[in-house]
Amino acid sequence: MTAPETRPARTRRAARPVVVIGGGLAGTTAALRLADAGLEVTLLESRPRLGGLAFSFRRDSPAGALTVDNGQHVHLRCCTAYQWFLRRVGATELAPLQRRLDVPVLDAAAGRLGRLRRTGLPVPLHLAAGLATYPHLSLAERAAVGRAALAMKRLDPADPALDGTDFASWLHRHGQSARSVEALWELVGVPTLNARAADSSMGLAAKVFKTGLLTTPGGADIGVSHAPLGDLHDILARAELERAGVRTMLQTRARGIAPAPYGGWRVTADRRTAQTREQPEELDAGTVVLAVPQGEAHRLVPDGALPDKDRLLRIGDAPILNIHVVYDRRVLRRPFFTALGSPVQWVFDRTVPSGLTGGGQYLALSQSAAAGEIDTPVAELRRRYLRELARLLPAARGANVVDFFVTRERTATFAPDPGVGRLRPPARTGLPGVLLAGAWTDTGWPATMESAVRSGITAAREALGSTGRAHDDEPPHGTERRAAAA
Repeated sequence: MTAPETRPARTRRAARPVVVIGGGLAGTTAALRLADAGLEVTLLESRPRLGGLAFSFRRDSPAGALTVDNGQHVHLRCCTAYQWFLRRVGATELAPLQRRLDVPVLDAAAGRLGRLRRTGLPVPLHLAAGLATYPHLSLAERAAVGRAALAMKRLDPADPALDGTDFASWLHRHGQSARSVEALWELVGVPTLNARAADSSMGLAAKVFKTGLLTTPGGADIGVSHAPLGDLHDILARAELERAGVRTMLQTRARGIAPAPYGGWRVTADRRTAQTREQPEELDAGTVVLAVPQGEAHRLVPDGALPDKDRLLRIGDAPILNIHVVYDRRVLRRPFFTALGSPVQWVFDRTVPSGLTGGGQYLALSQSAAAGEIDTPVAELRRRYLRELARLLPAARGANVVDFFVTRERTATFAPDPGVGRLRPPARTGLPGVLLAGAWTDTGWPATMESAVRSGITAAREALGSTGRAHDDEPPHGTERRAAAA
């Protein structure tokens, strides 16, 4: 485990305190940045833990006690803000990056394994060798992919015209076959956007592919946590918040925000304790950071903060389904793979992080864009996915299933629909001292851990700027420089 990064000694100066509402990655980031700058910060979280939608829980399984991530979250080398967060909480070594991009891609129909790889050559040559030997596309399809990639490299993801266009239409106009869409573009796009190409804003798709694959050679190298996400986003983060002087109030739900009698804002909250279910508390603050989902932000944001706060309700949600299977033996020799021609999308080996011992193996299947399956009964999912795993993994055919369970995140991300960009608000609102944070705000990124952390950094910067205090954006930008050289 890496020690938290060295920070300058904090100097407490007279300033109105800050209340951050929401203890996901956005809120935790904002609280840490503000506390590091010397402000008095209180962080409210309605759950009994931090981490938002990237968390862990304990399961009493027939295989023994397991620590389970609610879903499989990964990051890329281009996710510089999230890497700053990992350094800040001392978790860099717990979520290492690949030395170079290498994704095993298994064609279920043909039983053939291919790999998406990069070399150390400059962009775009870093992908040329991998594409040339990628067996799941014909020579003509590979050439067409190369031409489309060069066209995408020239796009500006912030162009409003791209936001109103769907990704599938753009791919069709640039000569991409149905097979190319499945075997390459959606292979990357579905897990990062949480939507099929036809349902995705071209602006967000361009952001994903340009930043990850077409800007720096190592941008798409994959990082996977080797520890439960709760260790990173809750345990380590909470310890760092305490060291920074943040007052963290768990099981505390913000009920309202109103002007305080003598300026600033008053946050009314209900705190659940062992003695009483709800214990009202009022906190006065010069600044309030709302780091909650868009629907909750709509409920809490004071009138006048946004010109049309109902637009927050037009930012839809998209689900992710996660299938968890514990076998009595090892059936997969790789840390992860992805599949074509199968309902299975991405499969990860989570045996070690879960604490499983005794020779079995725990696989987690991450199923994005899962609106059609999110309410499917467990028994039907069990039949469907165990059959598919046996088709994909020969070793699974003779293995016994020790445990099978499902986690469903119905509001896992905001929906990246065409036109969503114009609905996403900035951090600063029309009311001084009221700020927004969350992956759904206008970060330019899709709903990822990177977007959440960036939003927290931005909200903290705005808060510090309004008080005349210096703010430091060096950690994320410094990481970008290192990523470019990878």
